[in-house]
Amino acid sequence: MGILKTILAAYSGVLRTWSNSAMQDRSTALRGPKIQLEKHLRVISVLQWILSFLIMGAACTAALIYLFCTDFWLIPALYTLWFIYDWNTPKQAGRRASWVRNWTIWTYFRDYFPIRLVKTHNLSPSRNYIFGYHPHGIFCFGAFCNFGTDVNGFLKEFPGIRPFVTTLAGNFWMPIVRDYLMSVGICPVTRTTIDYILSQNGTGNAVVIVVGGAAESLGCTPGVNTVVLKNRKGFVKVALQKGADLVPVYSFGENEVYRQLVFEEGSQWRRLQEKAQKLLGFAPCLFHGRGLFSPESWGFMPYCKPITSVVGQPITVPKIENPSKEVVDRYHTMYMDSLRELFDKYKTQFGLKESEVLMIL
Repeated sequence: MGILKTILAAYSGVLRTWSNSAMQDRSTALRGPKIQLEKHLRVISVLQWILSFLIMGAACTAALIYLFCTDFWLIPALYTLWFIYDWNTPKQAGRRASWVRNWTIWTYFRDYFPIRLVKTHNLSPSRNYIFGYHPHGIFCFGAFCNFGTDVNGFLKEFPGIRPFVTTLAGNFWMPIVRDYLMSVGICPVTRTTIDYILSQNGTGNAVVIVVGGAAESLGCTPGVNTVVLKNRKGFVKVALQKGADLVPVYSFGENEVYRQLVFEEGSQWRRLQEKAQKLLGFAPCLFHGRGLFSPESWGFMPYCKPITSVVGQPITVPKIENPSKEVVDRYHTMYMDSLRELFDKYKTQFGLKESEVLMIL
C-alpha cells in the first residue's frame, strides 16, 4: 500500500510538472505575437504622425480637388465653405478635443522611444505661462507627446493648466490637417494667437514655444550640447507684455532620435548651412533614422532613444506693456541662467555625463 501511494504521488508530481510546463509554453507562445503586435503598433503610431506633417496636407488638398471633379463635388464644396467660415479659429486658441488627446495610439507613440515628463515645481492655475522648449530636434516628439496629448498625465501633474503647443502658421492653411492639429491643442506660433491665449482665454494657460534652431546640425564638440537662444528674445518680450511667467523646459534625448550629416568645416555645404542659419535663423540639415522594418537600415523613422522633458521652475514675470530693451535683456538672461541650471541638475539622471555642458549660441 505504501508503495502504491509513493507511485501515485510521483505520478501526480509528473503531471503537475507537465501541466505547468505546458502552461508556460502556451503563455510564451501567446506572449510572443502580442509583443510583436505592440512593436508594430508603436511604429505605426509614430509613422502616422510623421506622415501627417510631411504629406497629409498635400494629400488632403489633392483629394478635395479631385472630388470637386466628381459626382461627390458637394463634399469638398461644403468643407471649403466651412474652411472659410472657420479661418480664424486656429488664431483663437483652436478647438481641442479631449477624446483625441487621449487616443490609445498615443500610448504606443510614447512607448516607441519611450517619452517621459518630469515635473520639478508646481504651477498656479491663477497665472499664465510661456514654456520654452529646448532643444528643437527634428520633429519635436517630446513636445508633442507631453503637451499635445494627455498620455503622460500633464493635466494630473499640473492641474488647472491648459497647454497649447505652437507650430508654423502654414500648417493651418491646409485642409483637414488644421482640424487634426487643433484637436490636440496645437496652435499657430503667431503674435495674434499668443496674445489671444494669454489675454482673452483666462488664466491657467501654458503656451509651449519651441525656441532655438537646429544648431547641432552644424556639428558640435563632443560633450557640448547647443541651443540657439542668445538672440531669441521675442518670447521674453511677449511674456513681459502679458505678465506670463517663463518656464524653461529641457528635453534630454530629443536630439538623439535622428543622426545628422555633419559637413566639414570650410566646405561649400557647410558655408551654405551657415549662410542659411544667418538668414533664416536655423540651419537646414540632412538627417536619417532607422528603417521602417529594420533598425539596422537607414530610413526616416526615428531611433528608439529615451526622451525626457523636464519642466523647470517658473520665473515670475511682471506685466509691463512696453518693456525696455534693458528689462527684456535682464529677464532673458535670467531665463538662460535658469535653463543652464536645469540642464546641469538633471543631465546625469537622463543619460549624460557630468562633464557635459550646455552652450547657448
